[in-house]
Amino acid sequence: MLVTAFYLCYNLSIIFLCEQSYTAIQDALKSRFGNCRDIHSIILCDDSKASAVFSAMSLPQRKGKVTIMKKGMNQSTLTTILNIGSIGTLLFMLLLLFGYSGVSRRLDNANESRFDLTYNANRFMNGSSYLTNEVRAYAATGSQEHYDNYWNEVNNLKNRDAGVAAMQEIGITSEEQAMIDGMYSLSNELVPLEEQAMEQVQAGRQDEAIEYVYGADYNSSITKINALKEQFLETLNTRTLREVEMLNRTSTVIQILMVLALIMVGTFQVISMRVIRRRILRPVIAVRDQMGEISQGNLSAEFRWEADTSEIGTLVASIHETKNELKKYIHDIDQKLAQMAQGNMNLAISDGYRGEFLPIQNALRQILDALNNALHRIDQTAQKVSDESQRMASGAQILSDGAVQQASAVEELSAGIQDISGQVDRTSGDADMARKFALDAETQLQVCSEKMEALTTAISDIAESSRQINGIIKTIEDISFQTNILALNASVEAARAGNAGKGFAVVANEVQQLAAKSAESAKNITDLIKDSGKFVEYGTSLSQETSESLLKVVSSARQSAELVDQIAESAQQQAESLRQLTEGMDNISAVVQTNAATAEESASSAQELHQHAEKLQAAVRHFQLRR
Repeated sequence: MLVTAFYLCYNLSIIFLCEQSYTAIQDALKSRFGNCRDIHSIILCDDSKASAVFSAMSLPQRKGKVTIMKKGMNQSTLTTILNIGSIGTLLFMLLLLFGYSGVSRRLDNANESRFDLTYNANRFMNGSSYLTNEVRAYAATGSQEHYDNYWNEVNNLKNRDAGVAAMQEIGITSEEQAMIDGMYSLSNELVPLEEQAMEQVQAGRQDEAIEYVYGADYNSSITKINALKEQFLETLNTRTLREVEMLNRTSTVIQILMVLALIMVGTFQVISMRVIRRRILRPVIAVRDQMGEISQGNLSAEFRWEADTSEIGTLVASIHETKNELKKYIHDIDQKLAQMAQGNMNLAISDGYRGEFLPIQNALRQILDALNNALHRIDQTAQKVSDESQRMASGAQILSDGAVQQASAVEELSAGIQDISGQVDRTSGDADMARKFALDAETQLQVCSEKMEALTTAISDIAESSRQINGIIKTIEDISFQTNILALNASVEAARAGNAGKGFAVVANEVQQLAAKSAESAKNITDLIKDSGKFVEYGTSLSQETSESLLKVVSSARQSAELVDQIAESAQQQAESLRQLTEGMDNISAVVQTNAATAEESASSAQELHQHAEKLQAAVRHFQLRR
């Protein structure tokens, strides 16, 4: 169905486009060519109306009678005929598709109904058989389970009633309903026998119960019910199968018709494609190629298609006419431009341009007018330039001579300034060396001052150590005094001891002598330390005086260094000023030299300009201008 809809839309679009093209041409004909009904009637119209038709279709026209074109069927008409046939076949196929869809739905419903009827018929029959089997099993075994199953089917499941209701809802015939009623009637006749059999089982008379459900009356009814079941199933199956087969045959016929319609559509499409390719695509491709040649400027390309009264034939005629008109305009423009290239500006543009080519005619006239005016002005301007360049050359020569003299004076002044600058540079160098020496001397004096301060500190430390040694010597004297006392005591004790203390007396005597020597040595050391202290005090005073003198010398050296630094800085500033002055003189010298070179170049350029102006005047005189 989607393919059919696609083909239908495709053909409708082709018809619409062809009708739109043909309608546009018809409207142009009717609006400009009232008495002629269509393009086939062009040959019956006079020159004025034919001219209006060609103008309406944007076609160039020729003077005189219009060339008679042979008749041809319009491509839109031919395409419309083929597409109408295709559309008719497609519509027929669409109707077949709708019919096939309906038959398919009916066939599916018939199969579903057949299955549902068969299922519910078996449900009805199985329910009846289930009751028979359960009552016989109860009679034979006396099992309460079979009894319960029997009454569950009768009271709750009701498969027979549900199956009949479902078949009636789906739809059954009166004959089939009569068979169902017959089976119901026979089944109802079995109910009393089944109830009596179950009562006998409950009473304990199982043999009599079996006689009820396996007796001749019961079996006869079962046989009749089974016969009706088979007849019902056969009748139901025959009827539903007949409906399904009839729908299958209808579906097959529709499928065959659809295949035939599809073959017809394909045939129409093949014919349409061949016709479109032959009558539309080939001419359109040829027109496209020809228009491509025209767009590339090739108006002499071969174009074999003949014009006729069809749409494409009219387009071919317009291409021939357009090429002829373009060739005419190009030939006229080529002649005018060739004469202009040869210097002939005294030309007149003809009035043979029409339509969209009128701006070209106006542009050519404007170009000629503009060129004449421009060349006149160029000639006048060249004369003025020649005169002014001659005067400018003279002035530039005078300026060049003055610039050369200025350059010589500037060079001499620059040489003198460079000598002064060299002397100042040397003075600045000497000042820098003096500043360095002064800084070195200041540094050395600073070091000496620091060393002297260190010496003063060391002498102070020595004096402090001497004072500490005095304390130690005092201690030694105290020890010597105590030792002497102890030696005396020892001697006294040794004398008291008599002979036993003689050895101890000798030791005490030695200790007393040692104490005396220690006291004498301590006294000598004390005298030496006092002398050293005097010398240390004298050295401390000398170092302090020397340190103060060095500080004054350092201060004087720093002031000298600052003065030398100021002298050096002043010398550097003078050197920098002279350097800037030298650079300024160099710049002035360069500018003066540049001015001299520029003046010379200006003089040369003015002379060349004068020569070029004369050449320009000669070139302008080559043209033949309007007076």
